[in-house]
Amino acid sequence: MQANYHKYILNFKRPSGTSRGVLTQKETWFLILDQDGKTGIGECGILRSLSYDDRPDYEEKLKWVCENIDLGEERLWEELREFPSIQFGVEMAFKSLAAEDPFLLFPSNFTQGKASIPINGLVWMGEEEFMKEQIVEKIEDGFRCIKLKIGAIDFETEMKLLKFIRREFTSEEIEVRVDANGAFKPSEALEKLKRLSELELHSIEQPIKQGQPQEMAALCEASPLAIALDEELIGVTGVTEKRELLQTIKPQYVIFKPSLIGGIKGTNEWIELLVSMETDWWITSALESNVGLNAIAQYTFNLKNPMPQGLGTGGLYTNNFSSPLEVRKGNLWYQPSNKWNFNL
Repeated sequence: MQANYHKYILNFKRPSGTSRGVLTQKETWFLILDQDGKTGIGECGILRSLSYDDRPDYEEKLKWVCENIDLGEERLWEELREFPSIQFGVEMAFKSLAAEDPFLLFPSNFTQGKASIPINGLVWMGEEEFMKEQIVEKIEDGFRCIKLKIGAIDFETEMKLLKFIRREFTSEEIEVRVDANGAFKPSEALEKLKRLSELELHSIEQPIKQGQPQEMAALCEASPLAIALDEELIGVTGVTEKRELLQTIKPQYVIFKPSLIGGIKGTNEWIELLVSMETDWWITSALESNVGLNAIAQYTFNLKNPMPQGLGTGGLYTNNFSSPLEVRKGNLWYQPSNKWNFNL
């Protein structure tokens, strides 16, 4: 078996704002396997400044993986616990190599175009008018669940935008999720959550920065608005650590980004723990190209989670790869007649 890797820079169609700054480009890496005339493709979707494996020796580790590819998927995955995005790339590449079609990793009614995945519409941070324009666009496009990034502009302006949605649509008509990306200070968070809860929101992701488990536990207990953990999971790699974190914080929801938490196996470890706690969850992409999004979507469909998932990111880039993935009326579809165009 031969293995090599390639760096690829994805360019955003328009700058996309979060509480951590404005994104114009996204770096990603592809792991390519070749064996007996077959090819396997995996995406290592690192998010600089956020990923646990954002470290100077990232490319060096990719090179090591290629040199040691004969160790096999399971052994490599264990050796890569400090590199969750590479763990996912390795899983994806081996599944791709073993498949009849390198992009058909989990055949199902989804990949046959017979069923879809409900998704939320993502509204990026920006000036008030820009955010309002996105909200209207998502609702007109048929989304029944929208997610707003908050925490970067003035809180009162954000409240005004949320009130605008609620004036037009009830919580039964449009489910609204917000994501603070850790923007609130612990001292002010509860008061803000109380105000947000008056607008009948579904939940808030990561109201305070990760790494403050006691403060987050207190918020989850006192908040009238359901809290979903997201960044909190990053860097928690052992099953015992995962169990302790969940038992300490007791969140209402947990969100999984496979590229940030060890891919499929890493996500499955979290899900198994949540089953015993009867805690709901959903999966979102971490700004991967359509290659990584495709793997996440196929995996997610087979988990049969009915909640809207965060998988509507395929149209963000000017230089994404053409694929069978399509967003229609708030759902992600796989259109088998649409062909892949994967050229690095």
